[in-house]
Amino acid sequence: MPLNGKLKKFWRPWADAQQMMQLPHRQRVGQTVFYSLLRPYQLDGVRGKLALCLNERQQRDTRESRRDEVLHAQQLLAQNKSIKPGLQQFFDSRGHLLPARLAEAEEFDGYSCVFCTRLLPQDKMLSLNFHKDLVEKALRSLKGITQLRPIRHWLAERVHAHVFLCYLADLLLSLLQYRLRKTDFTAEGALLELGTMYKVYLRDAQHR
Repeated sequence: MPLNGKLKKFWRPWADAQQMMQLPHRQRVGQTVFYSLLRPYQLDGVRGKLALCLNERQQRDTRESRRDEVLHAQQLLAQNKSIKPGLQQFFDSRGHLLPARLAEAEEFDGYSCVFCTRLLPQDKMLSLNFHKDLVEKALRSLKGITQLRPIRHWLAERVHAHVFLCYLADLLLSLLQYRLRKTDFTAEGALLELGTMYKVYLRDAQHR
């Protein structure tokens, strides 16, 4: 969920990095470490759990990137030069930095929100959300390993057929990945490995 004004107001009492970054709040999702808090929440009449997630690395990178831009803009203003759109909010009419505005912009750097209606462990809830790029990976696989590149079809039956082939290809990749779950192979890696192999049939003339 986007961190709009309403959610910021809801989370403000808890959105403190020192408070968040305690060991009991630590969750690892793949290569990323999050610190998260869970609270009951109702969204449009639907009850569930709302998680506030802090990615400390993203917070630091976002903050430092913005500060680099602000300092550069400050130098440009001192030379009576124009600055990047969006940075004017951090300066007054005389080009002086407004620390309060900068602090306001930095308040929720690195934070994100996840709303869930299912009774899931917190690590599972975060994993499902932050691994939602599976759809994008599936599309990349269709264009890559399965070589089902976009094709220009206009007739309804051909469009349906192409969509079905894409779906079938993704299904077969998913099944292969499931079969390989106890190995170090990915479905794409296995297919690439198999692509370098070939079969040779030998017949023993004496014993057929």
